[in-house]
Amino acid sequence: MTGDPFSKKSIRRIDKARLIKKGSYFMSGKLTKLPNSYPVLLKNIKDRIQNAQVRASFSANHELIFLYWQIGRSIVKRKQKEGWGAGVLPQVARELKKELPEVKGFLQQNIGRMIQFYRVYPLIFSNLPQAVAQFSVPEWANLKQLVVQLPWEHNILLIQKVKDINKRHWYMQQTIQNGWSRNIVALQIDGNAYEQQGKAVKKMTTSCLPRNPTSRNRL
Repeated sequence: MTGDPFSKKSIRRIDKARLIKKGSYFMSGKLTKLPNSYPVLLKNIKDRIQNAQVRASFSANHELIFLYWQIGRSIVKRKQKEGWGAGVLPQVARELKKELPEVKGFLQQNIGRMIQFYRVYPLIFSNLPQAVAQFSVPEWANLKQLVVQLPWEHNILLIQKVKDINKRHWYMQQTIQNGWSRNIVALQIDGNAYEQQGKAVKKMTTSCLPRNPTSRNRL
């Protein structure tokens, strides 16, 4: 049984849809006007998604990580330049779901993760000298390669739970070498695997030393 199309609830829903179509969004029940550059950003994101889909068959994970980084950068730059509020994100998610229904991964929560990912690695896809300066040289040498080899959920877990770049670099290497699942990575982090391996190496090195440094001279 369908609802009354002339009920107050139905009329409010229709009015809300019309207002959104005209360039407004609702934030906590309050109508707010969308930024003038919002359509440009939305088109930019859709174009990037569609272009990445074309290239996906060549390097699926690399393209996905790069795409998410680009989207995060686009939104951050717009927010910095024009002072966008948090209410724009749910609107972006709704528009993408409506216009690209077959494309997954663009819910509001994941778009927020793209922003976080860009803020952690703002220069990861750059060859500028500032990019090298952001991390110590050994880590920078292959950090990008590690990032693009790891699945998206692994990357997000690592940047959220491991703030130290050297520790995170170690967990990245171990994840790829050992084929750790996301759950195993989480367990390794919670178990302080990085610190434990450091203790093990120190203990092994100490045990290899002669107990009495003068023992050789006595022989």
